[in-house]
Amino acid sequence: MTTVRRAEKSIAPQISALPANGNRWFAALLLGNLALAIGPYFVRVADCGPVSAGFWRLTLALPLVLLMARRGGQRVLGQPPATVWMLALAGVVFGLDLASWHLGIRHTRLGNATLFGNVGSIFLMQWGLAAARRRPRGHELAAVGCALIGAAILLGRSLEINTATLVGDLLCILAGTFYFGYFLCLRPVQDSVGSWVVVFYSGVFAAPVMLATALFMGEPVLPHVWWPVVALALCSQVIGQGLLVAALTRFSPLVIGLTLLSQPAIAVLTGFVAFGERPTLLDAVGLALVSSALVLARLRD
Repeated sequence: MTTVRRAEKSIAPQISALPANGNRWFAALLLGNLALAIGPYFVRVADCGPVSAGFWRLTLALPLVLLMARRGGQRVLGQPPATVWMLALAGVVFGLDLASWHLGIRHTRLGNATLFGNVGSIFLMQWGLAAARRRPRGHELAAVGCALIGAAILLGRSLEINTATLVGDLLCILAGTFYFGYFLCLRPVQDSVGSWVVVFYSGVFAAPVMLATALFMGEPVLPHVWWPVVALALCSQVIGQGLLVAALTRFSPLVIGLTLLSQPAIAVLTGFVAFGERPTLLDAVGLALVSSALVLARLRD
């Protein structure tokens, strides 16, 4: 979302070079990953539709996000028309991303949903190579190889379980593709607006897309029990997205990639405890390969 610093040769010098409160920001980065990894649980237990849950995630979080933007001195209104148009386009694509991902969450295992929802990292790496017009380096080839092999293993395991599970995986991969498009839309404006402004406008323009999709699919929109969607808004949008946005610029892509590994691990644990989704050894191999690909995709030479 915002541009991160170039990676150094090791993690320790980067963290030690941070100011005295660097440990606090690292804790914020971990907490943000934890909150995002738990979010799919609330999608599963919500008694409205999965896309409707995403609509409430965005809508209920908007007042708090607006408050954070104003407290941070970030200008929400009065942006140039061209900037608003790009933010609107990014929001629409973000809405398609969330709609696909939330549908996938209902049909596949939580670990798979978390991993495949982040495949935009691989697409971003490939787009960067094409834009730079250069050949891939060793770690970039390794990332693609790990992603392809790991994804093939996980998709094959899903097909063994149920065709609906495979469809869920494919929906989450589609979501990762939309997330890649979301980042491309933000690229022209990400350095000219505040991070909370990006989160706010993304929610404003993504929420109608989510609502229209939910109505088109005939989902129940209004929940009877509100705590899952309120928890989803606070956990995923305010705490998860908010802490990640705040912490991203303070760490290198390598550190961010390594902390990302906590997400699938937490999602697998949540799926096992809450829904009895016991991973096999082959599942673990597939998860490890795709997780390694996500880390390698964030490396810089």
